[in-house]
Amino acid sequence: MDKPKILHLVDDVTPGGVMRVLDHMTRSATLGEYAEHHHQRIAPTQVRFDIGQADLIVSHLSLNWRNFLSRTHLRACHPNLPMVHVEHSYTQAFTAHNVHHKPRFYAMLRSAFGLFDHVVAVSDAQRDWMLNRRFTSPKKLTAIPSAVDLADFAKLPPPARPATRFGLIGRLHICKGFDLAIEAFMSCENCRLRLEVFGDGPERSALEALASSDPRITFHGHSNDPLAPMRSVDAVLMPSRWESYGLVAQEALAAGRKVLASHVDGLKSQEPDGVHLVPDYSATTWRQHIETLAQLPSIPYNDADVPHLERILPNGRFERSWNQLFQKLLSQ
Repeated sequence: MDKPKILHLVDDVTPGGVMRVLDHMTRSATLGEYAEHHHQRIAPTQVRFDIGQADLIVSHLSLNWRNFLSRTHLRACHPNLPMVHVEHSYTQAFTAHNVHHKPRFYAMLRSAFGLFDHVVAVSDAQRDWMLNRRFTSPKKLTAIPSAVDLADFAKLPPPARPATRFGLIGRLHICKGFDLAIEAFMSCENCRLRLEVFGDGPERSALEALASSDPRITFHGHSNDPLAPMRSVDAVLMPSRWESYGLVAQEALAAGRKVLASHVDGLKSQEPDGVHLVPDYSATTWRQHIETLAQLPSIPYNDADVPHLERILPNGRFERSWNQLFQKLLSQ
């Protein structure tokens, strides 16, 4: 019996979390036992494209008023084909920071989500926000936290204790809040501390200028090997202003690294996994947490904060939840 054919559509293939999750989905042996997975890139506003013999479509596409016609056309051309949308971008904190005309934005999301048979949130916090705003019905919404293969991260050598090398890992964009972390780190008086910045993006020049007076801070640029940054640090800082999930936190936990993160969106959903949430968004508070982590291990920074790897490896919830959703939609 032939396996169902599932086509993943994506319009942004720049290196980052979306492409890493998509690559994991198309390579996963567990997901591959049930269906064949393929992905296709389309232009953001592309209206016509060939979906081949797909039995189900998974959209990893951006949603906005500019491309709404394209998404509507996709639904109209395939009215009986099951379609799932994965919302990788929009969150409560994103809306607070970026959306000036919220009723119009909310109307777009309700209309766009209505084109799909099911919507997947990439964190529990994002799902709760969607339900509170009534963007779609509870029966059409599932939270499946993002995942990648973490096995190689778990094999990394353990970090130094106490922590002296802190890492900022990700795109150098205002959403990541790296400016706050740099400001907080620069106010730390411990000359043994180091801050390693891995990534590239539109904020790089501004961040380098901000950090220029502190020789303890080094910018490494983008790394093609996701293990290299984690191998270089003892702890990871994630002061994001908004974050739909935050894969770096899971990678750090699998590698035995401590994680300090903002109390926002998908990051706060990862507190049960061992992420330590910083209660407010001030450089003073972040400095205090960095300095505490740089001391000898003590409460709350001890081995009990990091769960056993069985809670992180393998990514059972991710693959099990997706297979259950595929089976449900293809049986209707």
